[in-house]
Amino acid sequence: MEKTKDLFMMMREKEVATTKFLPSKKELTCSSKEFANMLLNNGDINLEEVYSQALRLKESLSTIEGVLKERLPQENFEAFGLKGTFRSGGDSLNYSDDPIYSELKKHLDDRAELLKTAYKTKQEFYDSDGICVPVVSSTPRKSSLAISF
Repeated sequence: MEKTKDLFMMMREKEVATTKFLPSKKELTCSSKEFANMLLNNGDINLEEVYSQALRLKESLSTIEGVLKERLPQENFEAFGLKGTFRSGGDSLNYSDDPIYSELKKHLDDRAELLKTAYKTKQEFYDSDGICVPVVSSTPRKSSLAISF
């Protein structure tokens, strides 16, 4: 718990050390990177602990930001270095109301299932019409670290 308090106090000191009361996004990004690198270069930290505290702070600030944003009027504003632009949500078309679209979508979904099966099968795979289903290539997804608390 003491290290968490120390981290918070270090972050607070860094915040106070900025030249402007309301720094720009670029200044925040730059000073935040410097702060993170200072922590890492210090070497006297538990990286997992500091990361977990950073996520908790981020979650807290995101929640606060969300509650405050809900209370802002739905109109354009410019204040304190921010520019808010209200955008109407608009409408989304319901393509599934069209029977032709729905039928084509079902065929595409069925074909996707066949292609998945062919990809997993070690031998040639045929559809219900006796046509060989090709094995399509794959594109690797970016690896990531999932965090939950």
